[in-house]
Amino acid sequence: MFRFAPSPTGDMHIGNLRIAIYNYIMSKQLNEKLIIRIEDTDKEKNIEGKDKEILELLSLFAIDYEYVIHQSDNVKTHQKMAMKLLMNKKAFSCFCSEDWLNKQKEQAITDKKPFTYDGHCESLSDDVILNTEAPFTVRIKKPLNNISFTDLVRGNFDYKPLDIDSFVILEQDKNPTYDYACAVDDMVYDISTVIRDENYISNTPKQIQIRNSLGYEKEINYVHLPSILNAQTGKKMSMSSDDSSIQWLINEGFLPVAIVNYLVLLGNNAPKEIFTLEESIEWFDIKKVSKNAVEFDMDKLRFINREHLKTIDELRLSKILGFADTDIGELAKLYLEESSTIKELKTKINLIFSKKESLAGFEEELDKLRLCLKSAPYFDDINQLNKHIVNETNLTAKSLSKPLRYILTGTVEGPALNEIYPFIKNYLGEII
Repeated sequence: MFRFAPSPTGDMHIGNLRIAIYNYIMSKQLNEKLIIRIEDTDKEKNIEGKDKEILELLSLFAIDYEYVIHQSDNVKTHQKMAMKLLMNKKAFSCFCSEDWLNKQKEQAITDKKPFTYDGHCESLSDDVILNTEAPFTVRIKKPLNNISFTDLVRGNFDYKPLDIDSFVILEQDKNPTYDYACAVDDMVYDISTVIRDENYISNTPKQIQIRNSLGYEKEINYVHLPSILNAQTGKKMSMSSDDSSIQWLINEGFLPVAIVNYLVLLGNNAPKEIFTLEESIEWFDIKKVSKNAVEFDMDKLRFINREHLKTIDELRLSKILGFADTDIGELAKLYLEESSTIKELKTKINLIFSKKESLAGFEEELDKLRLCLKSAPYFDDINQLNKHIVNETNLTAKSLSKPLRYILTGTVEGPALNEIYPFIKNYLGEII
C-alpha cells in the first residue's frame, strides 16, 4: 500500500505533486493500492476547502487512488495506541511545563549542545502520576539501541538514541503529534513504501521507534526525494511562492500532462524527453533518481508545454480556448513559435476577435479597409481578397500590408497572413 499524505494548510506545490506522481507510478509498477491521507490534525492551520482542492487537482492530473482518509478521524486510534505504550512502559506522562522546557533549550544553546530531554518525568511512580493534577504530555521513551534504515535513493542511515530522544507523541490536549500520527497510520493502513521530501529524513527514525515500541515488525521502504531549487536563483523553491503553486501553473496555461512530464524528468535519465504519465510507468526506476538537488527551470517547462501543445488534438485545443472548431485549434498552433502556454494562445486568439481602434500612421488606410471588408464578398483565398481590396480602395500593396494584418489579427507581427487566413475566413464578419 502506498500513501500520498498532503496537508490542507496551503496550496499544493510542485514538491507535493512530484511526490504524488512518484507514489502513483510505483503503486502501478508494483500493482499495489494508493490511498490519500489528508493530514489535518493541526486544526489551527487547516484552510477550509483545501482538502477538496487537493483531490480535484489529483483528478485533473489523472492520479487515481483507492480511497481518502482524514487523519483527524483516527485520533481515537492514536490515543488508544498511546495508552498501550503507557501501559507497557514504552512511554510516560510528562508534566514538564513549556516554560521549564524552554529554559532547558536556552541553556543547551548557551552550552552549545543539542537539546535533549533530561528524563525528569520518566521515572515518576504511578502514585505520583495519579496524584498530579497538572496537565501533561505523553513522551515515548528513546530507543536503547541505534535505529538504522535504508533509503532506496540515498542509501543507509544510522541514528543514535540521543539523536531520537524521548519525544512527545500526545500533546496536552491529547491530540497526536505529527510523527506519532504518521507512524501509527502507516502501521494501521499497512503502508509498504513512504515517499517524501528529504526534509523529513530525521523524522524517519522517530517513526520507526514508534512502530518498534508498538511491536510492529513489518519493514517500510523509504524514499526521501532531493530538494527542488529555483534554476534562476539556485536557492530552494519557496513552497509559498506563486510559481511553485500547481494551481498557479494551471491558471497560467500549463497542461497537466506537461507538468507531470517535467516533474518526472527532473533528476531522471528518461529514454525520451517528451512523454506521458502512463508512458513513464514503463521505464521509471526510483533507485536511479538523482540524489542531488534538482533545478526547476520555468523556461524548460515552457518548452515541454509547447511540445505537448503541438500534439494535442485541434478540436480539443479549440475547446480549451473557448471554441468548438478545428480551424481555431489549427490557428492556435500557428502561434506556438511565439507562445508556449494556453494563456498566451488565448491572448493571441482574443486579439484576432478584439475591436481594432486605430493604427498609428495608417488611420486613413484602416478606415478604408474597414469599410471595404464590411461589404466584401466571401473569398476562399487571401490573394483574391487582396485583389478585391486594391480594386475597391486603390491602396497599394505597401500601404495595405500592415493595416490588413492589424485588422485581421490585432497585431502587426506574427505568422504570415496566407497561413492564418484559411482558419479565419469563416469568421471575417465577426473579426471586422
